[in-house]
Amino acid sequence: MDMKLLEILVCPLCKGPLLYRKAEAELVCKADRLAYPIRDGIPVMLEEEARELKSDEDI
Repeated sequence: MDMKLLEILVCPLCKGPLLYRKAEAELVCKADRLAYPIRDGIPVMLEEEARELKSDEDI
């Protein structure tokens, strides 16, 4: 994942910052509790592709 790209990407819903989870290959929005997948090095920033974080899942 390109670190310069990570600096400019924001959550498409709330426009908030995203946390990069390298091991899980996803970008996490803490505010919306959504995780956007990264497939073949490309972030998929679509709400319908995001998974909801479980209430007990660490961010």
